[in-house]
Amino acid sequence: MEKKFGVYICKGCGIGETVDIEKLKKNTAGGARVPAEQIKEHGILCSPEGLELIRNDVKEGTNTIIVGACSPRVKFEEFDFPGTLTERVNLREFVSWTQEPMTEATQTLAEDYLKMGVIKTQKGNLPEPNILPDLSNAIMVIGGGISGLTAALEAANAGYQVTLVEKEAELGGWSAKLYKEAPRQYPYEKLDEPMIFDKIKEVEAHQNIKVYKSTTIEKTDGQPGLFDVTLAANGASETIKVGAFIMAAGWKPYDATKLVHLGYGNPNVITSVQMEEMAKKGKIIRPSDGKEAKKVAFIQCAGSRDANHLPYCSSFCCATSLKQAQYVREKNSDAVAMIFYKDIRTPGQSELFYKNMQNNPGVLLTKAEVSAITDAGNGNLYVEADHTFLGEKIQVEADLVVLAIGVVPATRAPQEYLDGLTEAGKKGDDAKKAYVDETAKPDFILNLNYKQGPELPTLEGAYGFADSNFICFQYETRRTGIYSAGCVRQPMNMAEAAQDAAGAALKAIQCVEHVATGTAVHPRAWDQTFPDPMMIKCTSCKRCTDECPFGAIDEDAKGTPFFRVNRCRRCATCLGACPERIVSFKDFSVDIVGSMLKAIDINEDDFRILVLACENDAYPALDSAAIKRMKISPSVRIIPVRCLGATNLVWVTDAFSTGIDGVLLLGCKYGENYQCHFVKGSELANYRFSKVQETLNKLQLEAERCQLIQVSISEYDKLPQIINDFVARVEEIGPNPFKDL
Repeated sequence: MEKKFGVYICKGCGIGETVDIEKLKKNTAGGARVPAEQIKEHGILCSPEGLELIRNDVKEGTNTIIVGACSPRVKFEEFDFPGTLTERVNLREFVSWTQEPMTEATQTLAEDYLKMGVIKTQKGNLPEPNILPDLSNAIMVIGGGISGLTAALEAANAGYQVTLVEKEAELGGWSAKLYKEAPRQYPYEKLDEPMIFDKIKEVEAHQNIKVYKSTTIEKTDGQPGLFDVTLAANGASETIKVGAFIMAAGWKPYDATKLVHLGYGNPNVITSVQMEEMAKKGKIIRPSDGKEAKKVAFIQCAGSRDANHLPYCSSFCCATSLKQAQYVREKNSDAVAMIFYKDIRTPGQSELFYKNMQNNPGVLLTKAEVSAITDAGNGNLYVEADHTFLGEKIQVEADLVVLAIGVVPATRAPQEYLDGLTEAGKKGDDAKKAYVDETAKPDFILNLNYKQGPELPTLEGAYGFADSNFICFQYETRRTGIYSAGCVRQPMNMAEAAQDAAGAALKAIQCVEHVATGTAVHPRAWDQTFPDPMMIKCTSCKRCTDECPFGAIDEDAKGTPFFRVNRCRRCATCLGACPERIVSFKDFSVDIVGSMLKAIDINEDDFRILVLACENDAYPALDSAAIKRMKISPSVRIIPVRCLGATNLVWVTDAFSTGIDGVLLLGCKYGENYQCHFVKGSELANYRFSKVQETLNKLQLEAERCQLIQVSISEYDKLPQIINDFVARVEEIGPNPFKDL
């Protein structure tokens, strides 16, 4: 479009007292070539009068707006001018609130920020959303347990067509195998009938839900809005189109045969799953001889919270054992239930149920680490335990032992097979032993036709639970348009699973609606830009396909990359990865950022430090520090990037070549408990910049001039000192020798 610029400078929030506005206007007009009459100021730009000033100019044809005021993270509704290219320049937080007023250094800082804002709009263009044809807004739910049924109902009740796929012959999952449920309402004393059967009836009668039973997914191809899913049932295949998935494939009980030390293998040692089956049939009996069990011991955390088995808590085992202790008491008032626990975990209203069970005279609860189950003769067993409240070892006799076994997500076996951790999937001699023993290839769930694998990636160290970026974005996996819910995401009880499913349904709906308008989903849920590569220069090096965290880039038969744009989260990791610099977005490219940093005023007598700050944690942390009026060196110039993974090495070269003295990269934390909004961005940047030594050596510069630091948003109070310490170290090293060239 032919651009008509308007630069608007706010004098409020201390900006007018910190910088010389007239001088700022004059230097913006000269250095960035914006006509002086198109640069205006206002006392309070976000006021109705200030906004009206801008809107009137828009009516007169201004279509490229630079707002020099507060952070772009605030007042975004006020400074939203549809149909215009608008850039926010952070004069309040990065200048007024962090610098000494009316100094030459502060004035130069403000002028640099405003020039960079103008240059960004000069180089950028108004986004034109890429909306693909024939999009579907139907939602597929995988799994017919409590999570899957709830998700299907929530989406269907919102008016969306839902396909529910269940691999078993009947709906209900593990919930349908229960005899009773823990109390759901006050006073939390009486066990409830399972709610699952009412949900099954509701799903099967719903006009917006089509149910496939005894069905698996043979193949999934495509992208959000255009997924082609091939279903297999009874030897026949059918391909349907859907817009998004809800992955609610559920869980499996931990393999009790691994719990030999707890007596499993003895007929009178059963699991909590077998206890439900027994209660459903009638009496609580001793399997070895059919006699009614009168002393029943429940062993908590059987294989859970154990480094040799499942290191995590499985969430609902405590409430399950309390419920099953009630079975014992209800079916035989003379029977005794004994619960041996590491800790009782009954959050929320379940605590009332726990207290009620404490008052039951036939229920004994004791803290203990069960070390062994041994033969007591006559079919009875000894429960041997240590670390009790008595501080000594105890031995208790029981005629039935119930092991409260934990949750293994249905996604675990496929992922461990793919990782080469099972016997069938073993890769090389150094394959580790998995928690899930598979001597044959397990059944895959999604069968994705993705370069990066057929199933959902799992978080490192997460034991097979779907990687949903649990810190920042619940439900959202690393496969755009596929949302996890229930026990494939984390261990949870039935009430939590139903709530989780409702959340996943809302995210799936958000996805299909955003795709329909060409808008990105989480976390840049406003972004209508998309990667637009200049493929004529592509060398098919495959860096972009390997590094894309979301599998958004496929390869054709010749190995040439191509984008599945609806999978793209707009992190621009591909832009940072590409050595040929061919990937661009309308408002973010190698050229745009390179031109911005080249506009920084380089003074032979002053140091200049470039900070490339991730917009997700580092940038808001800087804003928070500014709110506290924490000072940052005036030599620092901050340019936000979509993700640190978007940082291209050429920016470092350009910065030093133009005379900038130091470059600091601020990215999200990464690792097992990562916070990176784009999963791998900060980690990829760290890997790339491990090679910065080579780049700096070529320029004959010290490696210490460039550093990458991980920060979280909560570390805002430390960030100014981190930056100022870096500035001080660069000053010790001395000026960049390229200043003189």
